[in-house]
Formats: sequence, C-alpha cells, structure tokens
Amino acid sequence: MRDETGAAVLGAPSIYSDGTYLAEHRSWHQEDSPWKAKHVMAMLERNKVAFESLCEVGCGAGEILNVLARAFPGKRLYGYEISPQAFALSRSKERPGLSFRLGDLLAESGESYDVLLAIDVFEHVEDYLGFLKKLKAKAAYKLFHIPLDLSVQSVLRARPILKLRNDVGHLHYFTKETALATLHYAGYDIVDVSYTATAVDLPNRGWKADLMRLPRRALFALSPDWAARLFGGYSLMVLAK
Repeated sequence: MRDETGAAVLGAPSIYSDGTYLAEHRSWHQEDSPWKAKHVMAMLERNKVAFESLCEVGCGAGEILNVLARAFPGKRLYGYEISPQAFALSRSKERPGLSFRLGDLLAESGESYDVLLAIDVFEHVEDYLGFLKKLKAKAAYKLFHIPLDLSVQSVLRARPILKLRNDVGHLHYFTKETALATLHYAGYDIVDVSYTATAVDLPNRGWKADLMRLPRRALFALSPDWAARLFGGYSLMVLAK
C-alpha cells in the first residue's frame, strides 16, 4: 500500500483492492523496487542487524523481497498483502525461503519476525497511529520508508499534495520532524535515520522533477534537512525498535 510499489494494507484506499490501481499501473511500480531494496540493505548492514526472518507488510508485487531474497540466501522472507491483484503478481516469485500471504499481518496472532519492513505504507492508513502501535510487537527491528510530502514548494503549490491523495491514496503528509515524532508517539525507539532521494535518483518522475534535480542535489550537499524542507522530493528511511 504505497505509491512506488503499490502495496496495500488494511484501511488503505479501495483503489488497491478493487483493480483500479492495477488498471492504471500495470507494472505495479516494480521497477523502483531494486532501488528501495538497496537502501534497505544499506540500513541493515550499517547497523549490523542480523536476522533469520524478515517480513514486509504491504509488500505489493513482492519485488523488494525478491531482491532481498537473492541478497540474503538461507533467510526466511515473508510478504503480506491485502490487494488480490498485487498478491497474484507476487506469487510468481515464490521459492524456498520466500513466500507471500494474502491477508493482514495485524490480524495474525502469534506471528513475529526479526525484521519487519513497512515501505511507503502508513501514510495510506486511516488510523495510522493505531496501525503503528499494533505493528510494533510484530518484530524486534522495524524499518520504515516514509515519503516526506510536506515541503515549502508543495505547500505553496498545493496541487502536488492533492495529486498524491487522488492518484496514490496518501491520507497523511509528513516532514522529517513529524514523521519521527509520529514514531516516538507510537512507542518506537529510533535507531538510525537516513534520507533517500526519491525525486533525484528514480527515473520517470516527470519533467518538473527532472528540472529540480540540480537544485535539489546542490542544496542537499550543503544541508540535507533544508533540501527536503524547501524542495521536497525526499523520503526518510528509519530503523526503529
């Protein structure tokens, strides 16, 4: 249930489960998944997080897990997805050590993992605080990727925020500060934080994003926080317990 990989979890807009999203995004944005998996691996390796089991909630078409399964042979990886269309795409990737389940992880009792991924997920969930509080018990380490939709330029223009709501179902919008405050409020202890340059690194973001790449890169080199706050186009990777 996220914009770039199209995952869905309970409480997300119905476009992810009624076939609307698949009709408009036939690839389910799987082309972005290797880039995201690279950032997941970097965060885990930088913090020396060892694991035997890893779960992704709202795994979409499962391509992030597919990449991680190749990088971590011998580990047990699981994906949860409530969109029947995305689940059908993920099933083709199943093999020993990698499996997918059509359902809501939070409805499962007794399931727990070493690491849990929620990549571009809780901004879609109506009761996002309740979702985060329930999710906390499902793994020792939690890794979030959170789009930072609020910036000076997005607030001034207004249309980018409405487009995110209409096109990909974002219900909540964050800055770095409010994203971290949300996790603290939900009871998480932050281990590590890093930016990812969604609008800079990923192709096919549109001509406006292409035009802004140079100023985003230049300001980010001077001050990452100010680049995200003024121009937007960045997301936050957060490792938490």
